[in-house]
Amino acid sequence: MRNNQFAHLKVPYPQKLTELQTIQYIDETLLEEKNLNRCWQKLLEKAFPQAHSASSKAQKLAGLLATAQKDVPTFLQTDSLSLTVFYNVALQLLGFLPAEDFSLETPLQDMEKIGLFHATQLESTKDLFSAWYDLLCTHTKNGQVFLDDLAAQGYFVPLSTNCTQPLFFNGKAQPIFDTTKLVHETAYVETDLDTDNDGARDLIKVDFIRPSETNHGLKVPAVYTASPYNQGTNDQAADKLMHSMNTPLVHKTPTHLTYEQLRFKSPKTPLPERRKIKGTTSEAEETFSSEFTYSLNDYLLARGFAAVYASGIGTKDSDGVQTCGSPAETAATIAVIEWLNGKRVAFTNKTDHIALKAWWCTGSVAMTGKSYLGTLATAAATSGVAGLKTIISEAAISSWYDYYRENGLVASPGGFPGEDADVLALECFSRKKQPGDYLKVKAEFNRTLTQITHEQDRKSGNYNSFWDARNYLNNTKNITADIFMVHGLNDWNVKPRNVYHLWQALKELPVRQKLILHQGQHIYINNFRSLDFTDMINLWLTYKLYQLDNHAAELLPTVIVQDNLEPEKWTEYTDWESSQAHKQTLWLQPHELTSTLSAVRPGAATFKDHLNTEAFNYYQKNPAIWRKDLLLPENSPLKANRLLFRTASLQHELLLRGTPEVTVKVAVNKDHGMLSFMLVDYGLAKRLGTTPQVIARKALDRGYHWQQEDLVEFELEKATPWKMISLGHINLQNRHFAWQNDELSPNEFYPVTLKLQPTFYRLAVGHQLGLVVYSTDMGITIRPNEDLAYSLQFGESCLRLQMTSTHLDQ
Repeated sequence: MRNNQFAHLKVPYPQKLTELQTIQYIDETLLEEKNLNRCWQKLLEKAFPQAHSASSKAQKLAGLLATAQKDVPTFLQTDSLSLTVFYNVALQLLGFLPAEDFSLETPLQDMEKIGLFHATQLESTKDLFSAWYDLLCTHTKNGQVFLDDLAAQGYFVPLSTNCTQPLFFNGKAQPIFDTTKLVHETAYVETDLDTDNDGARDLIKVDFIRPSETNHGLKVPAVYTASPYNQGTNDQAADKLMHSMNTPLVHKTPTHLTYEQLRFKSPKTPLPERRKIKGTTSEAEETFSSEFTYSLNDYLLARGFAAVYASGIGTKDSDGVQTCGSPAETAATIAVIEWLNGKRVAFTNKTDHIALKAWWCTGSVAMTGKSYLGTLATAAATSGVAGLKTIISEAAISSWYDYYRENGLVASPGGFPGEDADVLALECFSRKKQPGDYLKVKAEFNRTLTQITHEQDRKSGNYNSFWDARNYLNNTKNITADIFMVHGLNDWNVKPRNVYHLWQALKELPVRQKLILHQGQHIYINNFRSLDFTDMINLWLTYKLYQLDNHAAELLPTVIVQDNLEPEKWTEYTDWESSQAHKQTLWLQPHELTSTLSAVRPGAATFKDHLNTEAFNYYQKNPAIWRKDLLLPENSPLKANRLLFRTASLQHELLLRGTPEVTVKVAVNKDHGMLSFMLVDYGLAKRLGTTPQVIARKALDRGYHWQQEDLVEFELEKATPWKMISLGHINLQNRHFAWQNDELSPNEFYPVTLKLQPTFYRLAVGHQLGLVVYSTDMGITIRPNEDLAYSLQFGESCLRLQMTSTHLDQ
């Protein structure tokens, strides 16, 4: 295993002593102790908070080896503490086993291999206290800091009894709040919307969980997750609405449309009057027993943050209709933030008009969540709403066009062919789950759904006003919140382009931005062994919401990337792209990619798109097999349906960063066509899986008698001959803009340039870089299965990449 800790704050010795006293690990008596052995023994005894008697503590110490021949009690009677012995015992406290995980003769060398910090000398009690402080901040074998492990055993119980304020150690909030007494309440926030046209402003249900200590005067910041899924989904109805992908690719009438002609302009519609407040109260009238919580929020609840959940307009117990990513959905999302910071009214229920303030909240808010949840966090940030200090956006959409379309094509998110904005709106319209309420809004929602279906325009696949309204990148100039982004480099649901475009846009703004790129698909990463993600978020939110000067902005790397070749390796970089990288141009020639243009022979290569009925039906039902056959270099059943170009075997390892770009000169035999591209790593190798595997059940404790979570990690899978790095798709009639239709005459060559999905990928020595050119993508694009034939002209077709020698300019 390999440990990667980015949130371990290095502090001076006086601060270490102060913090050790603050958490009551040492006292004045221990500070006066000069005997190193006795001092060490006292520190060790406190490492077993579950042991409440001297005999119990002695029993625990007897279970630890100081050397190969002596347990700790025996050693204390006969020998003097050394650095080696200290870390022999420390590693056991961290859950590592002698002989299995480390050697009792060389613990320091083994710690360096694992990636664990250690002191270099142990000659005085000062050295001992300093080393112990850092030990409390060190990750255990199960992937959480040692102090969190002690907390799960009850270390902070004595401090929790009279808790009146948060407690910080090593720059992070500690789990001292009593999670058995958390308060669960509900409020109904009034928005500036009437999306269901019932003559009253939409109210949205907000569930929140706060520490009971807020009942005694403490105010806490809020961690807010907006999730349209939380109140339930209409899976069966949504499945019936799924669109067929087996549709023709039609010729589009050429246009000269400009962006200004389609730019979304928010309509000014009159709103109903605000509700008359008939009274105020500090007590909620409604509670709840469970919620689809995010475990990161649960982790933070024990540390003095409130957790807030809202599903938004058109969901169960709320008003309005679902609109899938529209400005109305953004407005509903930020209304909750405005209530939390005291600038908007909420009510105890939907009828009595009794106002309920978020009196327990400091007014500082962070947003968390993955996928649609992270998307709404991004949308909220682009509004510039006051009180939103930061967002942790994971696998978030920045432009809904980039989710459901691509370069003038209908292109479904990976794994969901046939889904579209209308399908998702119906799926999340959980008001349907309350028949009495649904009766009142059914007609209006059906009208809205019909409008979405029409305006999303599956016929052309073009960018239009509907998609422009759902493009949050248009409003990045409004962002004032710092943004912490997380995304999978193998996420073909919310593809990497979404986070890349937001990352690039933020460079122009006076905000701080952080980015973690992992090797997974569409997943959370808060329970990985090899990365201290929760510690980083704790450090970040303690800085942003509690305003503790913990140097989080400087300590946390700007970019962290999980390596794709070595398991459990995470590397920090200054940017996604490299200032020292050069654009390498590789020219297409028969079956090859070459850097020498003069070596390219003139001519063209052709492929077709049509499959016989049997093959077509088989592949559309088995897209994974289709991809395998497509990438097969030799004897591929799809050899006539694609072109494959590969480099020679690499003599040096290369690092691909940023956005690969393909330029081809192409002709098609009809007046319509589309191209798809895959960038592929060819070479037999064991590769990391993109789905994390459970390595220990319920091994992560999020507090004392609180939530537990599985410990996971990416593991090497069976050797495979290739791996897709990136891909891209384009309608040949959208060569210039996704909103403009270009002419396309049959059998005439046109230059087409396409940016593939951005990547960050290490290519091993001996491997080959491949580019596959084809048309229909069985997993993503529509499937016209038409008799289309394509020709690519050599000498004017190339691949451009940003490449560096491995880890240059980190």
